[in-house]
Amino acid sequence: MRIGINTMGFWPGKIGGAETYLRNLIDQLQKLDTDDEYTVLCDESVMGEFNLANPRFKLKMSSYRKSSPKKVLRTLGKALLRVDILKSEPRYLNLDLVHHPLTLIKASWAAIPSVITFYDLQHKFFPQFFSQDELARRNKIYLQSATMASRIIAISHHTKKSLVEYCGIDDEKIDVVHIGPGPGYMPNPLESTLTAIRSKYNLDRPFMLYPAATWPHKNHPALLQALRILKHECHFDGQLVLTGIAVTSFDALAQKAAELGVGDNLKIIGYVPSGDLPFLYNLAELMVFPSLFEGFGIPVVEAMASGCPVVCSNTTSLPEVIGDAGVMFDPTSPGDIARAIAKVWLDPDCRNDLRQRGLEHARLFSWEETARRTHEVYLKTAS
Repeated sequence: MRIGINTMGFWPGKIGGAETYLRNLIDQLQKLDTDDEYTVLCDESVMGEFNLANPRFKLKMSSYRKSSPKKVLRTLGKALLRVDILKSEPRYLNLDLVHHPLTLIKASWAAIPSVITFYDLQHKFFPQFFSQDELARRNKIYLQSATMASRIIAISHHTKKSLVEYCGIDDEKIDVVHIGPGPGYMPNPLESTLTAIRSKYNLDRPFMLYPAATWPHKNHPALLQALRILKHECHFDGQLVLTGIAVTSFDALAQKAAELGVGDNLKIIGYVPSGDLPFLYNLAELMVFPSLFEGFGIPVVEAMASGCPVVCSNTTSLPEVIGDAGVMFDPTSPGDIARAIAKVWLDPDCRNDLRQRGLEHARLFSWEETARRTHEVYLKTAS
């Protein structure tokens, strides 16, 4: 087969889990598939982002953000001749199918059999978290792309169910392919390394970890309310450590914590290099994940694979990801969050049990398996 992977819309550092998915999928497909030919279609500004070691994989520039001779010709062609020299390009690529891993298929690709990856339909569940323009955009392009695709990869059964219920997609057209943790997520017994990370981030007290950007659905305010309950009713004297990108400022969370009387129990680290996160999981007493909505919930799998006990929401995709390897709670109830945390925080035997169950359960998820099952979808699409 001649397979295209369309990375249009890839902005390094700005698309969250979709970037993790794209990078790991390309990496693992190179290790798995030595028979088919792949063309990775990308913007010229990100061509250096892909490490292609398999000779059957090649890069092809497919759009032009920066100035280039072809961009100039394209602009002139559109202005003088009303012709876009790139518009017809897909039909000249001689591909058997194209995978669109960033949830968008343009009409110009309609003639080529296609696979699209869908992460979630959060806007259908929490429209209040989106502007009217963004809601309109998502409602339009998600439905168009899902309808146009030959087959759809959903990263969870919850996402598949959402596509069927909200977009009217035939469930036979959708394959569920779970994703996995990176290779660095594992128990790390090297005390010198853990000591260095503890010193780097000044982690001098026992802590629970919440690794999440400050998107509204990540539900940080409810977790602070739960922290207040823990302090006043359970005499919690540890810390809640927050990592992740500051989509909205962490300052408001720090101020809220101070108002609730838990400022001393909150430590905001913010963004950490990806290589440090596995060690933070190793150091944490538990990972708490109070998200209101997840298409999958990769931090849950990362924590389990690292031997970190997990306490998480009982909503959307998270029950299918955590199975019986964690303690779940209602993320809309600070009291329920606090009770679940206390159950694990105060009981070493419970933490040890969750640690072992998590390690076992995490073996069900791997990028190798993601790539293998994705390739099966390619074969199904091309047949």
